[in-house]
Amino acid sequence: MEQLTVDELAVRVGLPGSTIRMYQTKGVLHPPRKTGRVAHYDDTHIERLTLVQRLQSRGFSLPAIAELVAARARGATVASVLGLGDTEGPDDWVRVRLRDAGKLMPLGDLRPALLRRAVEVGLVRWRFGWPHVRRWALESGTRLADLAIPSDEVLDHFASLRRSTDAIAREFVELFERRLWPTLEGPANREDQLDRIRELLVELTYTAETVVVGALRESVRDAAEEFAQRHGLVPSGDFRPAWADEPVSIAENLVRRPGDGGVPDDPEITRFLAGEDEDDDARR
Repeated sequence: MEQLTVDELAVRVGLPGSTIRMYQTKGVLHPPRKTGRVAHYDDTHIERLTLVQRLQSRGFSLPAIAELVAARARGATVASVLGLGDTEGPDDWVRVRLRDAGKLMPLGDLRPALLRRAVEVGLVRWRFGWPHVRRWALESGTRLADLAIPSDEVLDHFASLRRSTDAIAREFVELFERRLWPTLEGPANREDQLDRIRELLVELTYTAETVVVGALRESVRDAAEEFAQRHGLVPSGDFRPAWADEPVSIAENLVRRPGDGGVPDDPEITRFLAGEDEDDDARR
């Protein structure tokens, strides 16, 4: 690894030596290796200073950069640094003892191969020699075990579900990168850019969770309806509920018949957009 003096490092990264020493004082640059009274810097210092310059160009303050660097040195994930990590609640990790594992899976399912598979799909993590699971997984696993669903089948479905949620997460991260990240380029008007990113990501995460849970509920309702019809649990197809006779808007008809031409005028939509319904309510 290349060995550099502070003056050589300063030339390499285009910064004054005094700035490099200040970065060390602020905690954003790790100390050099010393041989006697001579300090030697290397490629890791060049990489760190490049990162600091890049973050500063995006408006990050030195305290925010020091926080990011220190958290990363402790092994913290990006999610935890940005306020999306292991907080108390359904996402925290819970230690599982052997007697607890017996509640998570039907009798006879507890075997080394099953635990290895749970680790592979991300449901179990080993810490300090003990298995840990997310609290939500612990609660869900207990309910599934009570239903005597085989653990292998649960893991298969979780692996499939995780692929779907990974795809959803990538879509929201892409949305953040495409729509929100450009607004954070350059120096910020506020003191701490890290707080702005945290606020935006937390808000986006909350919105994503709300959308996904809501869409999942709608999908479960539709799937339950199909299940009931398939097993003859509802009236036959000629049954018409009371709401079936209500007029269907043209826009809704278009949704049911994709591929139609232009959208014709719909009196109900026109009246709604004109605010006439609110006027009628006010008069009443």
